[in-house]
Amino acid sequence: MSGAVPHIVQYQGSKRNLAPQILQYMPTKFNRLIEPFAGMAAITIAVAKQRRAQRYIVNDLNEPLVRILNEAIETPDTLVDSYSKVWNEQFSYPEGSIAHFYKIREDFNGGDKCAANMLYLLARCVKGSVRYSNNGMFNQSPDKRRNGTSPKNIASNVTNISSFLKGHVEFMSKDYREVLQLAQPGDIIYMDPPYQGVCSRKDSRYFSGIDFADFVEAIEKLNQKGIDYIISYDGSCGDKKYGTDLPEDLGLKKILLKAGFSSQSILLGKKELTYEALYISKNLQESVPFQNNQLPVFD
Repeated sequence: MSGAVPHIVQYQGSKRNLAPQILQYMPTKFNRLIEPFAGMAAITIAVAKQRRAQRYIVNDLNEPLVRILNEAIETPDTLVDSYSKVWNEQFSYPEGSIAHFYKIREDFNGGDKCAANMLYLLARCVKGSVRYSNNGMFNQSPDKRRNGTSPKNIASNVTNISSFLKGHVEFMSKDYREVLQLAQPGDIIYMDPPYQGVCSRKDSRYFSGIDFADFVEAIEKLNQKGIDYIISYDGSCGDKKYGTDLPEDLGLKKILLKAGFSSQSILLGKKELTYEALYISKNLQESVPFQNNQLPVFD
């Protein structure tokens, strides 16, 4: 079960490339994985590929993303057929493929938020980057250099992912605190909340912010219940630090994961490394491969 972590489609902010590092800090076997801020569920997919958990909860406030995941995992043929229809339309659209993208975007914002439309917008937009306006309208532009992921590749990806997740996932689109209340000892929670990470501005993939004090309170409740969890929360690029450290009294261990070179710094000729922070809950720390209490270095 080795090899690259499969994915449905490119998604900016995905932890797919960091998944092998993150999974080092999870048990090889546990009951259930819970992702309250799933995005495109890269960590769920990585864990399932290695058969580490028996059940999964996939949650995200962005309901159309959850709709994609649900269809990709439970009814992949239906998703591929619907996506193929939308994707192929761009080549016969009278005004061209760019105009077709804006038509699908208009349909989506008008209420047709089916999984196929969301998947097409995600596959066709710039950098696979979901962006919404302040009033909740999808406002990302199309990538004019490409036509988006082909139905053939989508079919291969979702068939693979469905093969080890179908029938094992509960899908939700709720406030993260409601989801955390479902956790029980024996579960592992992986959290990648918005607005932190190596980003200097608000994450417009989401419609509302995550209050820092509320988030800390939610973590404290997990500690009281003896729930194990891992959090991706802040990071750095060169000499710049992004995000706020979680309080020391939570008893967490902070790990720095090497996330590669910043594309922006490369353009400026600086070639600065980006690091993303991972916080490990107290109960999990006994199984973490620390040596002399030093942070591991990943090459």
